[in-house]
Amino acid sequence: METVKRPYTMDDLPQLIEGVSSENVVGVTQYIVNMMSHPAYGRQYRWSKDNFELGCPLGRGKFGRVYLARERHTKFMVAMKVMFKSELVKGRVEKQMLREVEIQSRLKHPHILRLYTWFQDDRRIYLALELASQGELYKHLKASPNGRFNEQRSAKYTYQVADALNYCHANNVIHRDLKPENILLTDDDNVKLADFGWSAHTNSNRRKTMCGTLDYLPPEMVDGKIYDDSVDQWCLGILCYEFLVGFPPFESETTEATYDKIRRLEVDYPRFMSSGAKDLISKLLRSSSGARITLVDVMKHFWIKDSMGK
Repeated sequence: METVKRPYTMDDLPQLIEGVSSENVVGVTQYIVNMMSHPAYGRQYRWSKDNFELGCPLGRGKFGRVYLARERHTKFMVAMKVMFKSELVKGRVEKQMLREVEIQSRLKHPHILRLYTWFQDDRRIYLALELASQGELYKHLKASPNGRFNEQRSAKYTYQVADALNYCHANNVIHRDLKPENILLTDDDNVKLADFGWSAHTNSNRRKTMCGTLDYLPPEMVDGKIYDDSVDQWCLGILCYEFLVGFPPFESETTEATYDKIRRLEVDYPRFMSSGAKDLISKLLRSSSGARITLVDVMKHFWIKDSMGK
């Protein structure tokens, strides 16, 4: 049975600030005191929009707008996603949104975007999310030289995403919509897996719903077959290729042409790609789901380790 940790108290303060530099100790101490003195600390609490100050917009999606926000008592910064209920109903995505909240609120991993809390009023739903201040990884990819990352950066991000997905699978969650637009970047250049709108929690590890993004669809989805969590390994192979090349391998002018390339596993590896990167991608992009390399083995792959200097 999992041990429930007791909340920290003021008696724990010396332990909590141990190792903090002298120039930061006053600020960190005050921050901890503010956290501990919040009415929500260590107990049930009903959050509302009145707890937060909304700032500048950070982005906009199909059903939501994201704002920089600050919790009034602690001054803690979050990204506040605001969705109008009428738009969710019109788009028939109410169940998808609820699934996203249920799944993401339970996931706690260094490379998964945290959902701290959520609340609603008559017209809107609010998600208080971890702030990844550098935004979508996609925009950094497009802004890189030649629109692609170097092998060191690609390997690092591939490792971190594999780590996040491995945690998801250990908790019976399949992400199903991996792509650079659904990965955020922090100030210290680490990735955060986000957008769990198409994710699924399944104990049986067997699904049949076709979902995700066209260029990332695995063969079993294209052919309408039952699939398991290894669809995320396939998507990781596509993602790694896009990091290194700047676009996904099966990208075509029409949907049917894309499907055809996926079925035939038609991958063009450019000459500038190293043999190690090709080896990893080719072991992820396997038509047979059972033949795909595991996420643990991705993290141990020689190209990942050599590129990251491990």
